[in-house]
Amino acid sequence: MKFGLMFANTGPFVTPDGAAELGQVAEQSGFESIWTVEHVIWPSDYDSAYPYSEDGKMPGRFGTPIPDPLIWLAFVAATTSTVRLATGIVILPQRNPLVTAKACATLDVLSNGRLDLGIGVGWLEEEFDALGVPFAERGARTDDYVAAMRALWAGDEADHDGPFTSFTNVSSNPKPAKGSIPIVVGGHSKAAARRAGRLGDGFFPGKGSPEELAEMFDVVRQTAADADRDPDAIELTAGHPGLFGNDPVGAAQELAELGVARSIVPGFLLAKGSAAERAGELAERILRPCADIG
Repeated sequence: MKFGLMFANTGPFVTPDGAAELGQVAEQSGFESIWTVEHVIWPSDYDSAYPYSEDGKMPGRFGTPIPDPLIWLAFVAATTSTVRLATGIVILPQRNPLVTAKACATLDVLSNGRLDLGIGVGWLEEEFDALGVPFAERGARTDDYVAAMRALWAGDEADHDGPFTSFTNVSSNPKPAKGSIPIVVGGHSKAAARRAGRLGDGFFPGKGSPEELAEMFDVVRQTAADADRDPDAIELTAGHPGLFGNDPVGAAQELAELGVARSIVPGFLLAKGSAAERAGELAERILRPCADIG
């Protein structure tokens, strides 16, 4: 079982020293990856329901720093050597796909092929309004942007003709270090699961009980099979509250039985006191006992 550290670019880790410390501590403690979050803006008032809290509001105070995930990861890349650098997620339909493809390929090359691009469609309609991007189109726009980016990564004289992006005989360089960048589809809905099955290299539901995860993973696999893709090639990432209880090994085993290859640990567990000490405790309690599972 691999372990990723989520919400990496938040809290005390938004500063230069904090970001560098987190990346190095994660790497030294045995975390396989670190995952960032994204919001371009944070409205002071919004009606959209945040799907990961009971009150429908994002945690933290208005004005809380949320650094750009790709720039933050580029900074951390320069201070680390092996930990994978992942977005969990970027809100892809809010971004120009050609600019994003170039930025991601550049980061991937400079980090020696360590980038995993987690993408999502977003939930905060007021943010889309501020950016001038139609909220209702975000799903179709995401699919189009993924195809556009992969076309640019695949070779020069690239062509793409989609509903939102179109180009002919263009090149974007550098290319990713290993020819492409893994795209991990985030989201807890069946639509996200179907998107992962159709076009993802991975799936990362933001929430769900083991029973709910099993249902979504079945959707991923069936959709992949219907699209003549290998269902087993889609890497599954998920969290489990039991990892922090009395039987973390049992929780990891339950995830592994569902096909999960990577478990997620929230980065705020390292936010109080010494990050190195907290990471060491997690490694001793969870990472090392669960390393051989799966």
